[in-house]
Order: sequence, then C-alpha cells, then structure tokens
Amino acid sequence: PLHSEVYELRPQWLRSEFLSAVKSAVSAIENDQGGACSPMTSAEILLNKAKQRPPGVFSLPVFTPEFCSLLTEELLHFLQNPDVPKTRPNSMNQYGVVLEEMGFYPRLLDPLLREYVLPLARVLFPEVGGGSLDSHRSFVVQYKEGQDVDLAYHYDDAEVTLNVNLGLNFEGGEALFGAMRDDCAHFQRHAHTQRAGIGLLHRGHHMHEAAPIECGTRLNLIMWCRSSSYRKEKCPNCGMSSTKQTVLGPGSTSVV
Repeated sequence: PLHSEVYELRPQWLRSEFLSAVKSAVSAIENDQGGACSPMTSAEILLNKAKQRPPGVFSLPVFTPEFCSLLTEELLHFLQNPDVPKTRPNSMNQYGVVLEEMGFYPRLLDPLLREYVLPLARVLFPEVGGGSLDSHRSFVVQYKEGQDVDLAYHYDDAEVTLNVNLGLNFEGGEALFGAMRDDCAHFQRHAHTQRAGIGLLHRGHHMHEAAPIECGTRLNLIMWCRSSSYRKEKCPNCGMSSTKQTVLGPGSTSVV
C-alpha cells in the first residue's frame, strides 16, 4: 500500500459535523428505548445536523480533507496499475474498483457501517430496514473524459446508500435526485454539487443520476448498505413480499 493508514477507520478521518450527527442519532435511539423521545422527535433532532434536499436526501460532511487526499492517492495508485485485475464497480459504471479487492472492508468500511451509518439510518430510514443494516457492497467510481462521464437515472441495489465525493479537480458532475422508485413524479431534479468529503445519505430506491463532468476526474466512494432481515420480507428489486433467502453476492460482506 502507498498509505497503509487509510485502511483503518480513525476518528480523525471523520468531520466533526458527521461525528456530531452520529452522536445525536445514538442519543435519540437511547432516548427512544427509554421512552423519553418519540421517533419523530428523534428524526427532528438529527435533521438539524444535515441539509436535506429533496426530502429524504441528506447532505453532510463525512471525511476530512486529509483523509480524502490520502485515500485518493491510494486509489489512483491501484487503479493506474495495469498488472492488477479489477472488477467493475457495478452494472452501470465501467471504471473504478470494488473496495473489497483492496482490503478496505475489515478495518475501514465494516466499522463505518456498524458504528456510524447504522445509527443514522436507524433514525432516518426505519421503514426500509435502516435499523437492521448488516452488510454492504462498497466501491469507488471514476468519472473522466474518455471514460464514464455521466450516469443514467437509476436506483441502487441497497436499502440505504452513502455516497461521498473524494475530490480531484473537475467541473460539472452534479448528483441529481428525482423521486422514489415507485412514485410517478420523476420530472423534477434536485441538484447536489459534488465537493470533497461531503456525503449524500439516502434510501437506495430514491432515483438519481449523475450529470456529465465537463473536465477533470471525479472519484466517489459509494456504500450500498443492506439489511438481510428486510430483504427476507421484501424483494430489493420489485419491492414485493419475498420469502427467498438473501444472497450477498461478490463484493458484499456481513458486518454482524
């Protein structure tokens, strides 16, 4: 590794605003369990920590500039090595890497889900299994001229998604959010400018797309967070009741 320290989650890698939001979520959960706070009040407490546009899409600082810089250097070091085979991040993006292949799951991403994303999702998205997230598929996508430059309107194979921009120099590439998958009003878009370290936390079935980058290179770290118990009740693709056993698939890991 070029920077071995980025393979371990450390508090100094996380922005104070993110830590404060997680702390509020944990406190809200504890109060709810003690009967001192209703779920709606819990969500309202947490919503004060993050920007929300449209409803259900939360923007908040996640990673520090130092971590984004080090992680980006580590990723580019790997991506630019022609001798290392790389799996496509997903069925739509051609360029990037599944982070399990680089060894980022055990000490970085598994604890990020378990200790930080899970409390937030439990308060904000309880109706889609946010409180029982127990696995993830995490990857980095790369956008640059001559490769992938945009991404069509879609939803994620996830109950909850965390999408964090890692930086580099680029123009354009806004994240554009529409409606939930089963809604009819898909004509409007809400734009989020991509900035280093800023994350978007949303339901996986909240439809979105990526506007074209006009120049430069953009890297984003994406966590598709999943709940095996929720998927036993509902098919992640059609939303219908399902009794099929959950299959995590390659690039996924259970963190329970």
